[in-house]
Amino acid sequence: MSKDVLAGIHAVESALKYDSDNVSEVMYAEDTRNPRVKQLLEEAKERGVRIHARPMQALDKMTQGERHQGVVAFYEAPTALAESDLPRLIEAAGASALFLILDEITDPHNFGACLRSALAAGVTAVVVPKDRAAPTNATVRRASAGAADRIPIVRATNLARAMDILREAGVWITGLEGEAEQSFYAQDFRGAVAIAMGSEDEGLRRLTRERCDYHVRIPMPGQIESLNVSVATGVALFEVVRQRGLGSSLLPRAGEGTVTRG
Repeated sequence: MSKDVLAGIHAVESALKYDSDNVSEVMYAEDTRNPRVKQLLEEAKERGVRIHARPMQALDKMTQGERHQGVVAFYEAPTALAESDLPRLIEAAGASALFLILDEITDPHNFGACLRSALAAGVTAVVVPKDRAAPTNATVRRASAGAADRIPIVRATNLARAMDILREAGVWITGLEGEAEQSFYAQDFRGAVAIAMGSEDEGLRRLTRERCDYHVRIPMPGQIESLNVSVATGVALFEVVRQRGLGSSLLPRAGEGTVTRG
């Protein structure tokens, strides 16, 4: 576990609600009149978490310019998972497994927004490269509305190898690409699946693309070529949710029998 600084009402509130044992201290602006901050302080006291008033300048220094709304907490962040944890996650989720693969999403606001959508959609885990992804910092936690510490995040030393683990366990991977011929909405997402999203600048890297079983695009009839990656992620995940909410039994995937996994 590593000590982290949580900044802002949403981030601190979520940590207190879901993981208060790992919140060691909450600090607040000594002249605060914000009723939400005051309520948050009461919740902290009820959970036995220490609270301390601090000058606003001290909070600014602690958060290094991040917007904190007059409240900051010290948090012992859980250690990220590794690709070796994937088999147990797949086994536990079974046929309802849904993984989100984010290939080199380095902008913390986009990463946080993707995590928020992933938690809302019931994603099993988010898989990212260990060294080429945004860290789970205060900006990510605020953008994720607390999802960053509630959804499993697998930081894979080798993303291609992590995808191989998913595929070998029967998880079918669909990559989103603007140049793909097939519409995202024509794909069958019932059963154990993963959605792979690339960066806005480069898209999916070659090795990531090669490990996708399918390549699809989100149809965009308007006059723009691409969506923000966090918006596209939300669209994709909730199409999966929509399909799984139909109540139908699992059917063979579109194109099954035509894909050869190497």
